[in-house]
Amino acid sequence: MAGSAYSVSAYRNDDVVAEINVTPLVDVLLVLLIIFMVTAPVLTGQLNLSLPVPSDKPVPVAPKAMLIVEQDGSFELDGRSLSATELPAALKALAVASPDTVLEVGANADADYQGFTHAISAARDSGLSNISTR
Repeated sequence: MAGSAYSVSAYRNDDVVAEINVTPLVDVLLVLLIIFMVTAPVLTGQLNLSLPVPSDKPVPVAPKAMLIVEQDGSFELDGRSLSATELPAALKALAVASPDTVLEVGANADADYQGFTHAISAARDSGLSNISTR
């Protein structure tokens, strides 16, 4: 039976025991020791990187185009009004002129969803790869 170094009869029930319980302290220290032993090799390891070298050349900005789907089903490409049949040809001409053009496709709040999907589909079919929606 485990016991204290002090006799049980030496204490009365109402006395305060002035012993320090070091078991929780030892447990915490052992856990911290294990954590430090595991993380120390990671902290001293090396990471081989090849960082990019800064240059004085300005970053090229891709041209942007805006395609808006109107409420009546027509389209507006950079301020030019187009019908559903004219849209694929206009987007193809835009893709040929500048293939890295960023096309932003938006829609009027009252526009039909079918017109929006037609605009996205025509933009993908035209060869434009940078398409964003708003």
